[in-house]
Amino acid sequence: MGKLFDFDFMVDAFPRILRYLPVTLEITFIAMIIGLVLGLAIALSEIHNIPVFKQLGQGYVAFIRGTPLMVLIYLTYFGIPLMLEGLNRQFGTAFNTNSIPPLVYAFVALGLNDAAFNSVAIRSAIEAVDKREIEAAHSIGMTALQTFKRVIAPQALIIAVPNLGNQIIGLIKGTSLAFTVSVIDIMASARIQGSRGMRFIEVYIDVAIIYWVVCFFTGKLALLIERRLRRSELTTPEEEDPDDNIMKMYERNV
Repeated sequence: MGKLFDFDFMVDAFPRILRYLPVTLEITFIAMIIGLVLGLAIALSEIHNIPVFKQLGQGYVAFIRGTPLMVLIYLTYFGIPLMLEGLNRQFGTAFNTNSIPPLVYAFVALGLNDAAFNSVAIRSAIEAVDKREIEAAHSIGMTALQTFKRVIAPQALIIAVPNLGNQIIGLIKGTSLAFTVSVIDIMASARIQGSRGMRFIEVYIDVAIIYWVVCFFTGKLALLIERRLRRSELTTPEEEDPDDNIMKMYERNV
């Protein structure tokens, strides 16, 4: 009768699974960049009430937040080749849909999913900035871009970091679904290793340990960034005039 649990197999499989951690981190990083850029654009379109874009952004966020990530990955996997094929027929282009690397589908699907949740966190953080400071910045002649860069962004970032950190952790865990579109990451590697010895519980414990360690240090890094930002934050006593503080900030940056 065989072992119920093979500890030696788990230890032996661990480094083989760990070799694919860079793939998981690459997916996380690229998807995070897509999510932050698109999320910021959606948030700004809502805050500034930009016609059409605001409605499109709200519809996009509602759709993504109500759609399972696996469904979005499959929509991306089958939808992108279909759209490219449509372009080929319509405009006579020659896109080779078979040459698209599986990683691209993971980047797009996870990035689009991340953007919807990031937009909510970013919008909430920007709207939490004291309106008096924004008005004071405009009153001393700051442009909209200067106000955003020197007044809004530093304060909004401090507010947004905890939520964005949690979102990155969720994104890391979401990469475990990339294997469904033939991406060989740590989850796919674990399935391969487990099938060789029919020892799946052992390899999934390996995967759980790897994901836990990565998420643990990601959370610690987000906390460290938040603390550093708070220490460098310009503290404004309640009795001080916001115009005076904005003027000091403006003089330091000109």
